[in-house]
Amino acid sequence: MTEKTVVLTKRAIDAAQPKEKRYDIWDSEIAGFGLRVGVSGAKTFVFRYRAEGGGRGAPKRHVTIGRFGPLTVELARRQAKQLLAKATVGEDPAKVRNDKRAEMRISDLIDLYEEEGCYIQRGKRQGTPMKPLTRQYTLARLRHHVVPLLGSSRVTAVNAGDIERFFRDVEAGKTARDDKIGPRRRIVVKGGEGAARKVFRDLSAVFSFARRREIIDRNPCDTASVRKTDNHKDRYLTLDEVKRFGEALRELESDGINRKALDIMRLWMLTGCRREEIASLKWGEVDFDHGSFRFGDTKTGKNVRPIGAAAIAVLRTIERNEDSDFVFPSEDGDGYFRGYKTPWKKAVDKAGLPDVTPHTLRHTMGSTAISSGEAMAFTGAILGHANPRSTAIYAHVQHNPARRAADRVAERIAAALAGMSDAEVDAPPADEDEDLLRRVAETLMKGGAEAERLRVVINALAV
Repeated sequence: MTEKTVVLTKRAIDAAQPKEKRYDIWDSEIAGFGLRVGVSGAKTFVFRYRAEGGGRGAPKRHVTIGRFGPLTVELARRQAKQLLAKATVGEDPAKVRNDKRAEMRISDLIDLYEEEGCYIQRGKRQGTPMKPLTRQYTLARLRHHVVPLLGSSRVTAVNAGDIERFFRDVEAGKTARDDKIGPRRRIVVKGGEGAARKVFRDLSAVFSFARRREIIDRNPCDTASVRKTDNHKDRYLTLDEVKRFGEALRELESDGINRKALDIMRLWMLTGCRREEIASLKWGEVDFDHGSFRFGDTKTGKNVRPIGAAAIAVLRTIERNEDSDFVFPSEDGDGYFRGYKTPWKKAVDKAGLPDVTPHTLRHTMGSTAISSGEAMAFTGAILGHANPRSTAIYAHVQHNPARRAADRVAERIAAALAGMSDAEVDAPPADEDEDLLRRVAETLMKGGAEAERLRVVINALAV
């Protein structure tokens, strides 16, 4: 198949749109000069040639010239001409580059990974663009943990023993820091088991990238003996712990803690959504008529998430800011509210749940659903899972049954948040499911600050 070529100009490059797979556009004026367009939209100038003076039997080589934006098409074209001249007289620019890279330091490799490698995910989501926030957190972990401990080491010299020592050092908190960098701005880096596991996975991805670029011939993380998983997925709240958490939220609201932070926590608990899905929630993603969230871009892509009446009730009490699309707009700037970390710590401390994270509330929704007898497919629909083996099942789940499942699970959690005992939560329903919700509402209404919100709950349940 003949490759299509065009004259690479800024206009042609700006017009190039990302597709489902990465593709190349080749220049019609300079042989081998091209533009690589990634599925994330990243555009990179490349040069290809045959080594050893050319010929059909000569090995193919690719050289990355640089990313479009920081590098103009004119400068990239000039570099491509220089590379073509070297290849024509038998030089091998790619080999020279790789020989130099073999001597690079870990800090240099991370710079290269930021420039070329961390836009596309690997593993289960191989080939899909890395979310901007995921990319930001990944690079932050690499720079805050890897660079201080391994940054000066040569890439080819790092072995499994070095990785194991690095893991233990991060686990022990050797990279922890708390530095003030400006007015109301700090860099807080925490070590510990969780941080060590996350940055180990990040570092392994960096070495895999280096291996694909033929900078190294092995990934030392593959043979390092470290604990790569934890038991956080097994942690969820019992209904008694949910009750304590609900009491803590009510006390904090009485103390004047920011209402946005408390409502974010309530929605974490009542929906099972991920932390940023709620914090960055937009009004346009809330479908009140069908009782669902319609997310356009989540960790697992686009999906519709059924939510219960209790979550809808919380949302109806939130006053809209006409100047922002966010349900929880930032109090300074155009973004969304991020000031929930300190209130969260106060809530879990007051509830006596120091080992609980926001993601634990997501597991609580899942475990409550399963223990309540909800079908696995309904639970997956509520949580927005994208397990490949379950995708076919989710495709046949009707939205209305899934929404009713979300209602039933949220009822139990809302009851515990309200302070009801296990016996009351598990009490058999009267003639209809609404009876349990009315009893929940009556219990919640004992607190003055909750009265208005619960009236909305009752109205929602009467529909």
